Amino acid sequence: MGALMLQGTGSDVGKSVLVAGLCRALANRGLKVLPFKPQNMSNNAAVTADGGEIGRAQALQALACRVEPVVDMNPVLLKPQGDRSSQLVVHGKVRGTLSGGNYRAAKAALLQDVLASYQRLRARCDILLVEGAGSPAEINLRASDIANMGFARAASVPVLLVGDIDRGGVIAAIVGTRAVIDPEDAEMIRGFLINKFRGDPALFEDGYREIEHRSGWRGFGIVPWLAATARLPSEDAVALEHGLSQASGKRVVVACPVLPRISNFDDLDPLKLEPGIDLVMVPPGRPIPAEARLIILAGSKATIADLAALRSEGWDIDILAHHRRGGQILGLCGGYQMLGRTIADPHGLEGSPATVSGLALLDVDTVLTPGKHLERVRGEMLGAPVEGYEMHMGETTGPDTARPLGRFAGRIDGAASVDGRVAGCYLHGLFTRAEQRAVWLHRIGVDGSGRDYDASVSDALDEIAASLEQVVDVDGLIALSREAKSDT
Repeated sequence: MGALMLQGTGSDVGKSVLVAGLCRALANRGLKVLPFKPQNMSNNAAVTADGGEIGRAQALQALACRVEPVVDMNPVLLKPQGDRSSQLVVHGKVRGTLSGGNYRAAKAALLQDVLASYQRLRARCDILLVEGAGSPAEINLRASDIANMGFARAASVPVLLVGDIDRGGVIAAIVGTRAVIDPEDAEMIRGFLINKFRGDPALFEDGYREIEHRSGWRGFGIVPWLAATARLPSEDAVALEHGLSQASGKRVVVACPVLPRISNFDDLDPLKLEPGIDLVMVPPGRPIPAEARLIILAGSKATIADLAALRSEGWDIDILAHHRRGGQILGLCGGYQMLGRTIADPHGLEGSPATVSGLALLDVDTVLTPGKHLERVRGEMLGAPVEGYEMHMGETTGPDTARPLGRFAGRIDGAASVDGRVAGCYLHGLFTRAEQRAVWLHRIGVDGSGRDYDASVSDALDEIAASLEQVVDVDGLIALSREAKSDT
């Protein structure tokens, strides 16, 4: 049938959630719908059915479509590993490391990769829903753009512009976008959505009509603040900046320090289902709560740099004190590597070749290696079923691996200290299944809720889809998608 692209007036306006919600709404109508994002920048990634990695948001959108995620859904993924460099992942595989300057030079070739993925997905579905990145109003980036108007123009895909009213200035954001972008780019935009509205939308009727008059674009609806969004996994660390939490004093505290290159922190989201748990994401400048019963070190895109940041915050002192008090500690992926005696980077994958001392809470050592291990796994951990995925560079060995946490199809993963209070593994998605989460909660004296996280996410998607059906002209969007050309 066609394709439709959602772009935003800025970052974090809710494009990912709207695409996911519309995917579920269209799927509920019996249409075959697929998600697509030409270029993503995120350290939250997922392993696909075809053995690559894509942004976590596109994996969520695939779930919304009730299909397995594949690498074509996010052909270009940038994973920041320093202030000025990112790992480049193309069609699910690492293609190298790029700085901002040489990435711009590489974009012309990458556009062809993007268009190839787009055409393959178009051939498989009734409607392809495309998510932009950042904003088309970033006109300083337009010349080499493949994420917004550069893609829309190349693929001839109509665009819907999303504005976030919650941050204020939505009239200026939408009308101002029209004012600054190239007229031919503006012609690609066929309408707009207002997102994150609180209160009675009738109060914004005059503003809505003013946007239509000044922009010349049709409004397709006003989307309310969707509470169910809080039950979806977050795409990137912007959500952490907006949602840092503190202990309430009424429940058992699980704490996770927020390191500069934290990745796949959505591993912790299932803990939010538990009424007996306060999940505290500890920001820089604050100590890890002394009352925490469990400290989790999440994944990292730059393990050695994040370990140095952990020490500069004094969190190593907090973690060692927690251990002396008998507390539990769990490391996931990069966090697992930090818990060992040493981390060696002989190939200079994260900077200059070096070997650094870890926290020495596990009797293991890690050597970072060039090849990235990507695998979806299912098996058993601590006597309970578990499933998830591995995504890491490096091999970890040592005496404590003789006490592995997981067993997957004839192999083992992870390590535990002699007393069992410190553990680590490479598995992402550890807490998704209720049976596995209950094992970890029992260790800190909490009964699990018994609810699978995936079921909770699917229910949230259905709630969002139902809300969008009420406030968005979905029929109009379907008609608009048919204006996309069938080839490029």
